[in-house]
Amino acid sequence: MTMQALNPSATLAGSAIGAMFFSIFGGAWVAAWCVQSYGPQPLKVLPIAAIAAFLFMLAWRQFSRNRVAHKAQEATPEAKRSGRLFNIINAVQWIAIFIVGNVLKNMGWQAWFIPAVILIVGLHFFPLAWLFKARRHVAIGLALCVWAIGYPLTLRHGPVNPGGCLGAGLILWTAAVSALRAGFAVQHKPLPPHN
Repeated sequence: MTMQALNPSATLAGSAIGAMFFSIFGGAWVAAWCVQSYGPQPLKVLPIAAIAAFLFMLAWRQFSRNRVAHKAQEATPEAKRSGRLFNIINAVQWIAIFIVGNVLKNMGWQAWFIPAVILIVGLHFFPLAWLFKARRHVAIGLALCVWAIGYPLTLRHGPVNPGGCLGAGLILWTAAVSALRAGFAVQHKPLPPHN
């Protein structure tokens, strides 16, 4: 059993960190949809930024309340190993995006770049699920992969439909809310009765 599993406060901090990432990247995807759909209009992007900031602030609040437990956990050898593996998984993700983007461009299939990025991002959640023992990551990865494959086949204009970005962003925002709800449930869990 990991230290994170033993310490509910550290679990809350970990969920909050995930929610912060999901808030920002979800907002970036939804903003990309907005720009693709309406052009670069700051007033249309402003509500998206506000939602992303609101989710981020809720996650930051949860993290701040559990910062001490997180700091204690980060000092453990297991956490340091997890941090190194996390960095490797993310590096592989970005390298894969770069390589696939160049391959698609050289083959004249640039239209498939967004679905490919969504698929790669979705795939990177599976090793993260194993690394952090977080079943939520499996659901996020599966949702992104299904969306990356499904939306080009079902939406008008296929892979260039702006809805691809919107779907990816909403999946990540849903993941942020899920992480915060899980944290709220742990925080408000009734204490066991004393004998």
